[in-house]
Amino acid sequence: MKGPRVTALLNFLGLSDVSGGSIWRALAAECIGTFFLVLVACGSTSRGWNEDYAPSVLHIALCFGLTVTAMVQVTGHVSGGHINPAVTVGLLVSGQVTLLRAILYILAQCVGALAGAGILKAMTPDEIGALGLGSVSLGRSMTAGQGLVVEALISAVLVLVVHAVCDLGAKEPVGCSKVAASPGPLAIGLAVGTCHLLAVPYTGSGMNPARSFGSAALAGAWENHWVYWVGPMLGAVCSALFYKYVLQERKVEQIMPQV
Repeated sequence: MKGPRVTALLNFLGLSDVSGGSIWRALAAECIGTFFLVLVACGSTSRGWNEDYAPSVLHIALCFGLTVTAMVQVTGHVSGGHINPAVTVGLLVSGQVTLLRAILYILAQCVGALAGAGILKAMTPDEIGALGLGSVSLGRSMTAGQGLVVEALISAVLVLVVHAVCDLGAKEPVGCSKVAASPGPLAIGLAVGTCHLLAVPYTGSGMNPARSFGSAALAGAWENHWVYWVGPMLGAVCSALFYKYVLQERKVEQIMPQV
């Protein structure tokens, strides 16, 4: 007979959670969702098609926000629609997904991001691709510490919105599958777009470690790359804990007086 500590550990690890056939559908959803995010949204940052063409911050923010909206709608009912390691870590911290599922999700997201970046590079002329296809870097005079703060804050906004959409009171087995319900995808997409409006000049608005990784791998741009992992993860953890212990409404059992 298993003790409560052993049971709690097994539940946290999630061995049974990843042993069924549905995990493969969820991993495929995370992979394809991140694939299209990188392919479409990072493609919107391409410039140099003619002398006058360069995407504006609004252009990029809209493309990222709308692409995230679409992909969360597509994958939300299958995997929870994370398509972002920071979101996965945030939901792990708040108890919405198990450790093994979180690890597998992050691997699938990185594979999808690499594939998306690879296809984007292959279909883009070399002279255009050489100018950068979504690879992120710190803005002029920005220090790594400042970039870390920006990435943490914008990721915290996203993870707060995700938790609000999910309603932590409902323990969904795949980690917040309620995210696919309207207006969840739109709210998440708006959070992404809004944060891009702020952060593109500062850090390029990585906000998503897998998206930053895919673009960096294809461009070979690894300078300060750690900022785009540590910042979003730090923001996600703080945001998840804040929502769980401060904002989440707790049900209080009514104590009946003895007579």
